[in-house]
Amino acid sequence: MPWNFTAAQIVNRLRLISGLVLFSYILTHFSNHLVGLVSLDAMQAWQGDFMSPWWSKTGTYTLLSAVTIHVGLAYWAIFRRRSFRLKRWEAAQLLTGALIPYMLIEHVVSTRVAFDLYDLQDSYTYVLWSLFGTEKQLLQAGTLVFAWLHGCIGLHYWLRLKPWFPKARPWLFAFALLMPVLVLISFFQTGREVMVMMRDPAWQAQAIASMKLPKPEDAAHLLALRDGLRFALLAGLGLVVVARILRSQIEGRRGRVRVQYHGGRMVAVPRGRTLLEISRMSNIPHASVCGGRGRCSTCRVRIGQGGDSLPPPDANEARVLARISAPPTVRLACQIRPQQDIEITPLLPAHALPQDGFARPEQTHGMEMEIAVLFADLRGFTSLSEQKLPFDIVFILNRYFAEMGEAIGAAGGTVTQFSGDGVMALFGYEREDPPYAARSALRAARRMAERLDALNADFAHDLDAPLRMGIGIHQGLAIVGEMGHGLAFGLTAIGDTVNTASRLEGLSKDFKAQLVVSEIVLERAGIRLEGAAEHSIVPRGRTAPMTLFALPHAVDLPDLR
Repeated sequence: MPWNFTAAQIVNRLRLISGLVLFSYILTHFSNHLVGLVSLDAMQAWQGDFMSPWWSKTGTYTLLSAVTIHVGLAYWAIFRRRSFRLKRWEAAQLLTGALIPYMLIEHVVSTRVAFDLYDLQDSYTYVLWSLFGTEKQLLQAGTLVFAWLHGCIGLHYWLRLKPWFPKARPWLFAFALLMPVLVLISFFQTGREVMVMMRDPAWQAQAIASMKLPKPEDAAHLLALRDGLRFALLAGLGLVVVARILRSQIEGRRGRVRVQYHGGRMVAVPRGRTLLEISRMSNIPHASVCGGRGRCSTCRVRIGQGGDSLPPPDANEARVLARISAPPTVRLACQIRPQQDIEITPLLPAHALPQDGFARPEQTHGMEMEIAVLFADLRGFTSLSEQKLPFDIVFILNRYFAEMGEAIGAAGGTVTQFSGDGVMALFGYEREDPPYAARSALRAARRMAERLDALNADFAHDLDAPLRMGIGIHQGLAIVGEMGHGLAFGLTAIGDTVNTASRLEGLSKDFKAQLVVSEIVLERAGIRLEGAAEHSIVPRGRTAPMTLFALPHAVDLPDLR
């Protein structure tokens, strides 16, 4: 493994590794608790099998190191964070992470530390008796739930960036929900079992004798140790707060930086904050699936004026930008701290999903390129709609859109719009290959016609007349990019090429043809259409004539496999 990691990468790896170690400990501890659903004796008998790896010197040092690193990185994260405007999952993770060490100290001191110092036999009988006998069972139950919740949140926001995670998520969620429920049932069941047996004086005397409880002075020492560790945690947190105050005062003397957002809004904040933190501080919605750790690309922005003052991407940011083929003007908002006034445009909506952070073509950032554009529309569907129930119309349209979408996708195109009973698709935007774009569009038209024929065969007894479709295809320069707002945000294209393709689809009705294609598409594809009517027209909005070819049936196109 190479050691040319950045500081951010080292921190992320330490956080992940220490978190996995701690979650592994929790998982084995919980698994031992599940045996308690059988009986207390079974849980006690299996304790060595589940917990012995952690009782060894190696396991003990590993666990202690993981706790120290994880808590230390939590303090570091609190110090580095400029804004506490958090998403709910971030707030839950931060809150549970802050409470767990404080809540666990007494349990750890009264069990493992007491065993190491005074040979206390910390069996499950002792643990349950000490908790249920002193009314601390609810505190311990809350600690168990918090620890599990904290670990599951961390795992979720690590794994959610994996391509396989969406399929596994329902099963993992069920496991994450069921495990603590069963553990709590076992915890309270075995706790009541111990308290019932403690009512027998003989059994109680034998149980307490086997525990080897510490002497009063030793117990006082353990309590002092507990209080000392709790004070150390709070003191560490206090030092972080003081350090944050001092840093804010120092940064406030360095002046302010102005950030101009696309759309006109401008904010001025002290230097030292990342663009993502600036957005959150200013209550400006900004996507960030990974929580600003530079692992996804959902917070990416296009840099306008002021970009020259930014330092180049470090290795971590460069790796993520390379994954999405980002142009030089695109940066990760969570990784850059502007020192001069800057203009930015967030590229993804605030509700972006994990898959939006996966590899995306460079063109989605907006650029002019040659593509083929296809429009298709059902003929006479308005009159059909008046004769059918709304449920039937929705069912027919969904079948039609599914068939057309699959035909376009199989041909190498991308559907960018379903509107009414119309379809818009782009070809060739992922690769600068005009012949490929043209052949893919023609291949899609043929497959769409074949799918429509099959659909009409299925609906033969349900429709008075078969469905009819008009298709228009044109090729040329267009501006391609992700456009829109909110939920209506996605890949599309604009320009004269798009408008012309839409008009060709409309002309298919006048020419009584299923397909109207411009001459440039056929030239790029390197084919001729036998039996197609040739037309020369001047489309609306253009001054030069255009040569078109109208084909009655798109299934007569050559097979361009």
